[in-house]
Amino acid sequence: MLLRKAAVAALVVAVASLTLRAEILEQVLVKVNGEIFTKTDLEQRQIQALRQRNRGVTPEDLKNDETLRRALEDITPQLLVDAVDEMLVMQQARDRGYKMSDEQFANILERIRKENKLEDEQAFQNALKQEGLTLADLRKQLERQMVMSRIQGDAVGKVSVTEEEERTYYQSHAGEFTTPSAITIREILVEVEPSTGPGGQPAINVGADEAAKAQSEALRARAVAGEDFGEIASKESSAASKANGGLIGPLNIDELAPALRAIIEPLKVGEVSQPVRTQRGYQLFKLESATPTTVLPFDQARDQIAEKVYGQKRGTALRAYLVKLRGQAIIEWKSDEAKKLYDKVLAQVPSTQS
Repeated sequence: MLLRKAAVAALVVAVASLTLRAEILEQVLVKVNGEIFTKTDLEQRQIQALRQRNRGVTPEDLKNDETLRRALEDITPQLLVDAVDEMLVMQQARDRGYKMSDEQFANILERIRKENKLEDEQAFQNALKQEGLTLADLRKQLERQMVMSRIQGDAVGKVSVTEEEERTYYQSHAGEFTTPSAITIREILVEVEPSTGPGGQPAINVGADEAAKAQSEALRARAVAGEDFGEIASKESSAASKANGGLIGPLNIDELAPALRAIIEPLKVGEVSQPVRTQRGYQLFKLESATPTTVLPFDQARDQIAEKVYGQKRGTALRAYLVKLRGQAIIEWKSDEAKKLYDKVLAQVPSTQS
C-alpha cells in the first residue's frame, strides 16, 4: 500500500513537473475571455506575415537574422491587435453558430484551384506545401475568413453612400483621379574617353572632345533628315539604352532633373535637341511622345468613389464594433511586453477608440 501511495505521489509530482514545463515552453501571452493566445501562435502569425516579404522563413530565422528582427519590430504590434480582435470576433461567431459547411469549403476550394490554375492534385499539394499549410490549415483559414466576414457584416449593417459624400471625397482627393503628364524620350550618347593629366588628375582631351561633338552633330543631322532615331541609337549610342533604341520612359516631366527638363520642355514631339555636353560626352534627345495631365470627370469616377467612401464608412463602423467588443471582454495579459506593443497600436489610432 505504501509503495502504491509512493508511486501515485511520484506520478503526481511528475505530471505537475510536466505541466509546469509545458506552461513554460508554451508561453501564454494573453487570455481573451479565457481563450489563450501563445507565443507559438504569435510566431506562426509572424512567419505568415514575413512570407509576404520573404520566402522560406522559419522560426529559427526569427532569432538569427537582423533584418528580420527589425521587420518583426514593425509588424508585431499590429499582429497582436489583430489576434485579439480576431479572437473576439470568432467567439461571437461560435456563439451564433456560424461555421463553414463541407459544401461551402468544396466550392471555395474549387474556385481557388481554378483561379490559380492548380486543378492538378499534385500541383495543388505543392502549392500548399510552399505556403507551409495542410488542407486542414487551409480550411481553418477559409472558415475564419468567412465567419469573420459574416460577423462583421452583422455588426456594420447596411451602409449607404450619398452623392454629397461622393462629391466631397472627389474634391478632397483630386490627386487620386488625376493622371500626370508623361513623356517618353530617346537618347544618343557619344562618349568622350576620359583623359588624365600630370599627377593622374582628370583632364580634357581637346581633340577627342571636338571629335565627339562633331560626331554628335552628324548624328543629329541624320535624324533631322528623316533617318530613324531609334536605329541610329541602336548602332551609334554608347548609352545602355541603345539596347532599346535609346528609349527612356514614360517619365513625369515634373520629376526630371532641372538641367534635363530645360532641354526637353522646349521640344515638340518628334524634335531632336542640339548636342548637349554632359559628364560622359555629348548627348542628343528626341521627344518621342507626350501626354497632358488629365483629370477623370466625377461621373466617370463615381463607381470608384462610391467604393472608397463605402470602405471608409464600413471601416469606421467596424472599428466602433471592435472597441465595443474589447470593452465587454475580459482581456488578461500575461506578458507586459506584449501588452505594451498592443497598447501602443491603439494609442496611435484614436479612431479605433471613438
